Amino acid sequence: MLNILFAGSPECAVPSLEAVARKHRIVAVLTNPAAPSGRSRVPVSTPVALEAQRLKEEGIIPADCLILTPEKINDEVRQAIASVKPDIMACFAYGKIFGPKTLALFPLGAVNLHPSLLPRWRGCAPVPAAILARDSETGITIQKMAIEMDAGDIIIQKKLPLDGSETAESLLERAAAEGAPLLVQALDLFEKGEVTGKTQNSEESTYCTMLCKDDGKIDWAASASDIDARIRAFTPWPGAFTNAGDEVLLILKAKPYTGEVLPAPSAAPATPDILTGGVNRKAKSGTVVGVDKKTGILVQTGDGLLVLERLQWRTKKPLDWKSFLNGSHNFLERTLT
Repeated sequence: MLNILFAGSPECAVPSLEAVARKHRIVAVLTNPAAPSGRSRVPVSTPVALEAQRLKEEGIIPADCLILTPEKINDEVRQAIASVKPDIMACFAYGKIFGPKTLALFPLGAVNLHPSLLPRWRGCAPVPAAILARDSETGITIQKMAIEMDAGDIIIQKKLPLDGSETAESLLERAAAEGAPLLVQALDLFEKGEVTGKTQNSEESTYCTMLCKDDGKIDWAASASDIDARIRAFTPWPGAFTNAGDEVLLILKAKPYTGEVLPAPSAAPATPDILTGGVNRKAKSGTVVGVDKKTGILVQTGDGLLVLERLQWRTKKPLDWKSFLNGSHNFLERTLT
């Protein structure tokens, strides 16, 4: 049984923490400090910190296990880590980069769970990156941690096929669930002294960058397929949004339209019922051109139509498209920008 420091912060790291704790001895947990949350802005501990405390109370993690929540890893934190004599560090989504002084604390080194098929999508947002690129597959990599981010030797990989319906939320949940036993498997190999690593081919590497709030802004001149991927990649954060006049509209769920598009009658504008009235094929990008009564609200993009299925005005609650139209009677006359 190995003595392990587990490093992680968000909800996706919780399955790995529990899986490791049930097989090996967690002597310390390293996670981000509590952060203000909700309207009250009361500091809330990370999901990993809360789970570590629960596991301690249930006796799955030793009662003397350290739960460290530093703003940064300094000499004092490193001394605390060294005091519990960990053999190895296991990490998933801690949120900070480890320097050589910290990595030197672990006789067996450190392993990291990365939700991509390295060397593709090195960096901090590999799940959205795979969806944005419309990759046909992504995966899970357990790698030895190196000074260069996500460049360590590969211990285990598992492919995850993508069907084009995944959101960043659903794909990360899947990677978290299927990655936890792989992380334990890698630690077992270290315990047995049977670890072999495959060197990454840096020439094949691709990189992703940190997301920001403005990334969610929809460009209606893009194709329906690209906008669909953008909405899925940015669910739940930063969220896809557009402007409808002076109001901000969140697009929570959409898809490219695959139904039959009839031309609008030449003597009249397009009607809200695409099945009888048709669509103005000359409408500019961002125009709400109609409704398919079976699927949703239709918006013209730079290439094809996008069906809006679930929407939310920024200051109101999320609604399915039918309920949304019931409360937004003039919406079909708007152009989204």
